[in-house]
Amino acid sequence: MFAKSKRTAFLLAIVSLLAVQSAPVWAQQRTTRSSATKPKTKAQLLRERRATLKRIQETSRILEQTQKQKEASVGQLNALKEKLTVQQGVIKNISSDLKYIESDVRQTETQVQKTQQSLEQLRAEYARMIYASSKTANSYNRIMFLFAAESFNQFMLRLRYIRQYSEVRQAQAAQIASTKQRLSQQLTGLTAKKQEKSTLLTTQLTENRNLVTLKTQQDQVVTKLSQQEESLRQELAERQQAVGRLDNLIAERVREEIARAARAAARAAAARARANAARANAGSGTARPSSPSRAATAEAAAAEEAAVERVDKVTLTPETAELSSSFADNRGRLLWPVSKGFISQRFGRHAHPVLKNVIVENRGVDIQTSAGEPVRAIFEGKVLTVASIAGMNNIVMIQHGEYFTVYAKLRSVSVTEGQHVDMRQQIGTVYTSPDGTSEVQFQVWRNSSNLNPENWLGRK
Repeated sequence: MFAKSKRTAFLLAIVSLLAVQSAPVWAQQRTTRSSATKPKTKAQLLRERRATLKRIQETSRILEQTQKQKEASVGQLNALKEKLTVQQGVIKNISSDLKYIESDVRQTETQVQKTQQSLEQLRAEYARMIYASSKTANSYNRIMFLFAAESFNQFMLRLRYIRQYSEVRQAQAAQIASTKQRLSQQLTGLTAKKQEKSTLLTTQLTENRNLVTLKTQQDQVVTKLSQQEESLRQELAERQQAVGRLDNLIAERVREEIARAARAAARAAAARARANAARANAGSGTARPSSPSRAATAEAAAAEEAAVERVDKVTLTPETAELSSSFADNRGRLLWPVSKGFISQRFGRHAHPVLKNVIVENRGVDIQTSAGEPVRAIFEGKVLTVASIAGMNNIVMIQHGEYFTVYAKLRSVSVTEGQHVDMRQQIGTVYTSPDGTSEVQFQVWRNSSNLNPENWLGRK
């Protein structure tokens, strides 16, 4: 009887041991799955890298067009600078991605080590169970164990222990198989990550070599341009004259539009006043007033002009106010005037790219793009001006309520003054200079105030 009780206690110990030791393994498995989740930032890096590679392709095409001319040009230098900037972004992106991969490799190696330890532990536990089972392997011993029970309740308890023991063995075998499969998947993933890391390292070396080549090309172009200082100064003087003519045109047209809107508002107010007076006279039975005298007409005109002089911004109607508000609400999300390209000269005052101690000022941004690229309206509005200025080629100015957008350096124009245009509608094509530079000058104004277009355009 003592031997039988000892055997029962042994079985209970086995079952308890398995229940206690298996739980950490299953918990560890859940932890492994959650830790294997890929971070979103890595996916963002991949999207950024694809976008950057697309920018490199676009910039390379623009650079090729400027390199067709034998002489070095500022446009070629700007394209090289942009490509260098984008190239540095590619290398930075690869470095960040390598950090994530290295972190993944370390995590996976840790997981593999833990899984191997769990597998060894499960195998040892299973071996002990097989050894214990071998002592009572034949059915005679099991029957004797059952029928040696002192009561029916003890008989049922022993029968349940035998069944549980068999179930635990099966569960343990399944757990071993599952752990082996997970270990195999982890090892496969680890191999793939190490291969990805090796590929990225090779790519990084290639991109670093490309960066060195681009810097050499940039230095060569700067050297050539430095030898053309006289022609560069003449080119800068001509540009400044063209910018002055464009500024005068914009200021004049803005003043005209402010005055026109003020006159229209004054006439509308006068008409409403006359209508109200007529309704009041009709209600009181007063005789119909005679036609206005010349003096009254002159007085009304003088009052109208006085009202115009006091106004320094566009007087908005309900329709233009809504358009103006919609334009303002899209600050930082507006469409680019060309579908591809880069900002070659930024807004405001900055140093000349070649000439030393020379400061240039830009009222807008210059966007360098491909030859023949369509130029489009960034927002719906009314074409206020179509003109031609020496040094700026064709000009299109579009009004959006109290806001104005200006598109200069156009080779051709496909809209007319007074025409309503929709967002994305083509208004012309970009002009290509004799040195192969295709560039559009873009400006944003609010009434008479010049604004930085980069604060209004969306991310490209």
